[in-house]
Amino acid sequence: MMAKVARTDRTSATRELILDTAERMFAERGIHEVSNRQISEAAGQGNNTAVGYHFGTKTDLIRAVLRRHSAAIEERRAEMVVAAQGSRELRDWVECLVRPSTDYLASMGVPTWMARFNAQLMTDPALREEIYDELLIPPSMLQIIDALNECIGEQSMPVRMERGAMARIMIVQMLADYERDLAEGRATARTSWHDMATGLIDGIVGIWTAPVTQ
Repeated sequence: MMAKVARTDRTSATRELILDTAERMFAERGIHEVSNRQISEAAGQGNNTAVGYHFGTKTDLIRAVLRRHSAAIEERRAEMVVAAQGSRELRDWVECLVRPSTDYLASMGVPTWMARFNAQLMTDPALREEIYDELLIPPSMLQIIDALNECIGEQSMPVRMERGAMARIMIVQMLADYERDLAEGRATARTSWHDMATGLIDGIVGIWTAPVTQ
């Protein structure tokens, strides 16, 4: 029995090591620049097929990296959605969109790679649906989108789609840039993830409330 528990613990530790290594390498080099074999080698696995053994395909590995963070972020997002129920203030719902990720990143210390990994994935046309699948399925995110649409009001669907895309790009890229600056010890405009999120929320609210030129 103890031998079985020990094997299970070793397997779990190996999976976590591979996930840590994959997330870092994908974040720093790009999704297509890193192979499963390179990840296995960098994780110190004697078997170059270790990634395939533990996770399957590269897409399966990418999903595993996303999911290792999603539960904690979703828990925070759900709490914020409950607190915002009934609000018609656009800012309250943009907060629900931004702060779950920045709060989570702040809790992880320095360095992190999650935001840069998401940015690499977002810029890949063939793989970015992996982000959309993971982000849009949770009920709390669907509630946020519905509430944002109610707050925005009379904007046409093309304008909503356009500004939604702007907001999405801002969130992904700004989080990645801030994460990179912290990891590399560069000066930042804001001194904490909380303050960084405040500035980002200001910008997104500005985008959605800006005049529409006909």
